[in-house]
Amino acid sequence: MTENGGYNLRLYVAGQTPKSIAAIANLKRICDTHLSGRYHIEIVDLMKDPAQASRHQIVAIPTLIRQLPEPLKRIIGDLSNTEKVLVGLDIRPT
Repeated sequence: MTENGGYNLRLYVAGQTPKSIAAIANLKRICDTHLSGRYHIEIVDLMKDPAQASRHQIVAIPTLIRQLPEPLKRIIGDLSNTEKVLVGLDIRPT
């Protein structure tokens, strides 16, 4: 995926809370609009695997991590501010 300039994103959520649901929907919308066909999203539910939080240093949820391309970037929140997400992930708007 990332060999062609794709993005590897991991979103940490806690169950089906309104913020978690909003973050998932907002991330998918942003990726479909600005990274069409160039992204992979992994959703990690910390309610199902709480050990992931300490293992990956997650202190607030929802947290989005751009693993690739490097460097690693983090954004905390429901991802409702598209411009802030694009800047935070270093994605140029299309």
